[in-house]
Amino acid sequence: MAGGSKPPDARWVKRELAALADPQRAAFTAPYLGVAPGGYGEGDVLLGIRVPAQRVVARGARDLPLDEVATLLASPVHEHRFVALVVLVQRYRRGDLGARAELSRFYLRHRAGVDNWDLVDASAPDLLGGELIDGDRAILGELAAAESLWDRRIAVVATYALIRRGELGDTLALAGRLMDDPHHLIHKAVGWMLREVGKRDEAVLVAFLEANRTRLPRTTLRYAIERLTPEQRATLMARD
Repeated sequence: MAGGSKPPDARWVKRELAALADPQRAAFTAPYLGVAPGGYGEGDVLLGIRVPAQRVVARGARDLPLDEVATLLASPVHEHRFVALVVLVQRYRRGDLGARAELSRFYLRHRAGVDNWDLVDASAPDLLGGELIDGDRAILGELAAAESLWDRRIAVVATYALIRRGELGDTLALAGRLMDDPHHLIHKAVGWMLREVGKRDEAVLVAFLEANRTRLPRTTLRYAIERLTPEQRATLMARD
């Protein structure tokens, strides 16, 4: 926590993270986040900090004002944005209905800073998914149709919140809609969510895969069938 009674601000977060920076780890992590020229994360600046350490900083900044969170989300430094999102998720989880709705709206307004797979995956199930449970789900179709790769991934991963409640239809609908998506990060996200569908209802998963296996990207299929039997996997991966 920042010293004295003064609440932490974005500068405090940046100082805390700068003290933890590890250039060697940043270089090691770079390929996983696609930051090379021409990659999906091109231009991202990495400090090279492990996720648990970032979460400790986020706990110290849990009362960060939203304008300071916005400052972090606009930063070119990956870890600044990650910590900002963790702060939002922590606040969302302990907030009342009104606070949660406000945080979700804030998230959507500032989602330009949610621009890598780990940032999406750490935030979308709570900050959008939580609002889908009793709210309007039309946003899923809007995001799934977006030009932005990250908007499309947010839509898919947000349905994790619904899967956990046994509501599988929205995930299946998005999986069908995004079968022809060109990006492998969408293929992976859809496959991951389909695998989660299978944890809830294997028969529903298998029926969907059997109906669509010739159209689904191979990456999606491989992710989706990981928990099935070897015989099921072989059948579903076979091309007629």
